[in-house]
Amino acid sequence: MTPHLQKAVFLDRDGTVIRDANYLSTVEGVALLPGAGEALGALARAGFLLVLVTNQSGIGRGYFTAELVEAQHARLRELLKPFGAEFAAVEYCPHAPGAECGCRKPQPGMLLAATGRLRVAPADSFMVGDKPADVEAGRAAGCRTVFIGPACQGADCCAPDLAAAAEWILSRRAG
Repeated sequence: MTPHLQKAVFLDRDGTVIRDANYLSTVEGVALLPGAGEALGALARAGFLLVLVTNQSGIGRGYFTAELVEAQHARLRELLKPFGAEFAAVEYCPHAPGAECGCRKPQPGMLLAATGRLRVAPADSFMVGDKPADVEAGRAAGCRTVFIGPACQGADCCAPDLAAAAEWILSRRAG
């Protein structure tokens, strides 16, 4: 008997869930994008696990510490509570580009680590992000992909924002 696998929505952080501040170096700068809280709450109520997967090369470059990134994620969790949204996992890659790690998107390492730990079925899951690397990581992990932006960049769906991405995902949840 095969245990039931869960479905998840993997989410990039900067430019997808929160404002992209280009190497965000404060906790106070964590600000949800319009409609993000509502969208994540709707996905959570529909039974999706929410998993944050974010490249944080500022750590590897020495711009800020892992402790700051952890504090930013704690703030993000606080901001999402009123919407009934919480992350089942938060994965981040602290490496600078060129470190040849398996976790930095477009590599699928963060998604694969979470799928194994959380017992997620990649084929029933989605990766949402605003960079081509997000789409590539999602595809490599076996997920359907949503690109936030004006051009699909090879994604299964192109959406103007997280709210539209969530609407598209919810329309496909039976699959």
